[in-house]
Amino acid sequence: MEKEIISTKKAPGAVGPYSQAVKVGNFLFTSGQIPLDPSTGELVSSDIKKATERSLENIKALLEEAGTSFDKVIKTTVYVKSMSDFAAVNEVYAKYFKKDMPARSCVEVKLPKDALVEVEVIALVD
Repeated sequence: MEKEIISTKKAPGAVGPYSQAVKVGNFLFTSGQIPLDPSTGELVSSDIKKATERSLENIKALLEEAGTSFDKVIKTTVYVKSMSDFAAVNEVYAKYFKKDMPARSCVEVKLPKDALVEVEVIALVD
């Protein structure tokens, strides 16, 4: 199987030596998306709900560029700056994943640019 690099201007460009997403066979692997606004490059950081929404909108753009969607996501990893934000993150997350929820891990970590949240996914591509 060959890998295909997935890139879109609708999500922030990589801030390091990595790709926004990589497709291999019928699988899409996204890089973690912190809440960077793709049009300005600015971090959305003051409100955890807005930050989570921005991260998931960045994921949505990558999924769409690869020809897939949230209903095809099979695994997510959510990184949070503080576990005290867990309930707020879940509230926003549930708006994007409505049924047949993917497997998920959530861990508290120090994030790039001192972001509040980062999300990465693995999805099926038809």
